[in-house]
Amino acid sequence: MWAPDIYEGSPTPVTSFLSIVPKISIFANMSRVSIVASYGGTLQQIFFFCSIASMILGALAAMAQTKVKRPLAHSSIGHVGYIRTGFSCGTIEGIQSLLIGIFIYASMTIDAFAIVPALRQTRVKYIAYLGALAKTNPISTMTFSITMFSYAGTPPLAGFSSKFYLFFAALGCGAYFLAPVGVVTSIIGRWVAGRLP
Repeated sequence: MWAPDIYEGSPTPVTSFLSIVPKISIFANMSRVSIVASYGGTLQQIFFFCSIASMILGALAAMAQTKVKRPLAHSSIGHVGYIRTGFSCGTIEGIQSLLIGIFIYASMTIDAFAIVPALRQTRVKYIAYLGALAKTNPISTMTFSITMFSYAGTPPLAGFSSKFYLFFAALGCGAYFLAPVGVVTSIIGRWVAGRLP
């Protein structure tokens, strides 16, 4: 619950760093451990539950936000759930989808946080003010819009490919409840990300 406050109060480079690097290191260490030692069904169910909880919390909490950086924080919480989906499977396909998901998430996050300082220079702090940005800076607006739609998983953008691989890996390992929950939270996230552009 501290993530939105940290995202809002920190300088943008620090926020970008805190959004990407801890997730990469955590999932790299967890993947390394899971390759060396397999985990049982109980631990896999715990990972499934944590993944579902993170996706639902990220999607629902982002709906009520009015500032620009705060939905990015909640989207980060939701993306941890999506990426954890690949890890939860405990298969090679799951780990491959996890690596694809982390790479695409890092690329989208770097892009989003490269645009946020330009928004701050134009005094855009709230989502309601983004409408006027299209008139003053159309290139930043288009880039930000494409990035947000990719965050939401809109086809044919990279975020869709990431979620497709993750949900396909979940179905491949028998997590038939996890994939539909991910699709529903992705649809909710599409509505949230659609407000930003």
